[in-house]
Amino acid sequence: MPRIIDAWMQHPTPRHSADPMFASLLRWTAKTPRPPVITPEMTLAAMDQGGVGLSLASAWCAPHGWMISNDEVAAVAKAHPGRFVGVASADLARPMEAVRELRRAVKQLGFKGLRVLPWLWNLPPTDRHFYPLYAECIELGVPFCTQVGHTGPLRPSEPGRPIPYIDEVALDFPELDIIAGHIGYPWTQEMIAVATKHENVYIDTSAYTVKRYPPELVHYLKTNGARKVMFGTNYPMITPAKALEGLDQLGLDPATRDLFLGGNAERVFKL
Repeated sequence: MPRIIDAWMQHPTPRHSADPMFASLLRWTAKTPRPPVITPEMTLAAMDQGGVGLSLASAWCAPHGWMISNDEVAAVAKAHPGRFVGVASADLARPMEAVRELRRAVKQLGFKGLRVLPWLWNLPPTDRHFYPLYAECIELGVPFCTQVGHTGPLRPSEPGRPIPYIDEVALDFPELDIIAGHIGYPWTQEMIAVATKHENVYIDTSAYTVKRYPPELVHYLKTNGARKVMFGTNYPMITPAKALEGLDQLGLDPATRDLFLGGNAERVFKL
């Protein structure tokens, strides 16, 4: 069986874990509390328990500073080759600095994508601050990863609407690979429509366990969306083993299962 690839996770720093905006997530996951410091060994153990061979670990840049820097991600990836690949973040408030940092992360650190969360900046993906980064992603040949759907942390959810935002970005940048994380709930049907409409728009299942996948997403995955949906966890919020509980009950054929668990990520991230 091809390796399982986690398309959306982060190895958190203590300052990321302690940020008060995640209080709502901690309330949701109170039954499985996590320690304030998560070591790389703990993350690797969680990956092994869930059968994940490779994780795409993202940096986090927020308006109030770097919660996980690109260099911190690179250090974890360098210490554990073949297990982690970096996904860059960037400071939207400084567009040219953001472009240069993305370029450095890809060309010097070996990162394979960019992730920016619209809700974190309270800016929709169509805001002008994003556009230089989209152009640079195309030039570098890496995908842009973002969150769709409602916002778990205590921030506005409006920037996570697939329509109009992801739809309009895909129209303006048809060469840009866009990976929309977190399924898009409660606008999952909108997200499926956008992914169906645009050749280079994809969905990842991070922040949801298999048992919580909306029926319309499962139908899409089993039909014309087999090459459009990829597995993700949003670790450490959800561990790989927990995320994959009940996978057999989806009834995926072997080819679709392999694409979902790793093949699509491998192709789109050029791993």
